[in-house]
Amino acid sequence: MQIKDLAERHSLISELFKFPKTADEWEAYKLSEAQLTHYEEYGYVSGIKLLDEGQILHLQKELDELMDPKHPAHSLFYEFHSNESKDQDSVLFHSLGHWRITEGFHDVLWNPAFVMAAYQLLGNRAVRFWHDQLFYKPAKHGGVVAWHQDYSYWTRTVAMQHLTCWTGLDDATEENGCLYYVPKSHNWGLLDAPELAGNMEGLLDYLTEDQRREFNPVPIPMKKGYATFHHPLMVHGSYENKSNRPRRAFVLNVFADGTVSNTNDELLKGVPPISKGQKMEGKFFPLLFG
Repeated sequence: MQIKDLAERHSLISELFKFPKTADEWEAYKLSEAQLTHYEEYGYVSGIKLLDEGQILHLQKELDELMDPKHPAHSLFYEFHSNESKDQDSVLFHSLGHWRITEGFHDVLWNPAFVMAAYQLLGNRAVRFWHDQLFYKPAKHGGVVAWHQDYSYWTRTVAMQHLTCWTGLDDATEENGCLYYVPKSHNWGLLDAPELAGNMEGLLDYLTEDQRREFNPVPIPMKKGYATFHHPLMVHGSYENKSNRPRRAFVLNVFADGTVSNTNDELLKGVPPISKGQKMEGKFFPLLFG
């Protein structure tokens, strides 16, 4: 069987989404001024519908297939962790690079509801893809994602003009391990990076007394198919899944066009290096919108 690397294709390849053709068609996807203001003040904006029921079912099916280490295109993942949890009694599936493997997870990059929101939240700048992630917390023993800031793992790219979008493929609740944010923590500056699937509270060791006083996490429960966007310095994490049902989600990470490499080493496993100071672009970092 010949393996196709879908990173060769920089536009929609399935019928899952339709790219608008006119300015009027794009208007339906625009965030409101209130949503943009909320993002600026608090560091996040939530409850944005990205998927309908048919799209959710399609992506759930693809996720189930991708979790099999024997998938014929498995070699295209940048990272694949059947269990990244440091707690031997819990499970956290986590992967990067699945946009290269299945048509649905490829095409969510060009979902008009996603790219329009990203464009606005990046200050009406062209949106370029960084990388994707899948998270799966099984029922009853799904592991934690420790408090962290995304950019603390991404300093190999500059300037800091990044954006994260988390979308649930199941209803996310406090019981099954929904995302939590620490509002306004995007104003704290860059903190040290803890182990992502390690001690939930590890980041607190790096906080000042003032930051500890302001450390007041809020849960972000959402129906499946809805997304939350957050700033690269937003402190966030999620607790274990104690429920009787799974918690599946995918993440899309992007940056404003013009971001450059900050290292001569590889930026993602298996991706040819981009020399320090050179623009992030090419096969693996496509322009999505702008």
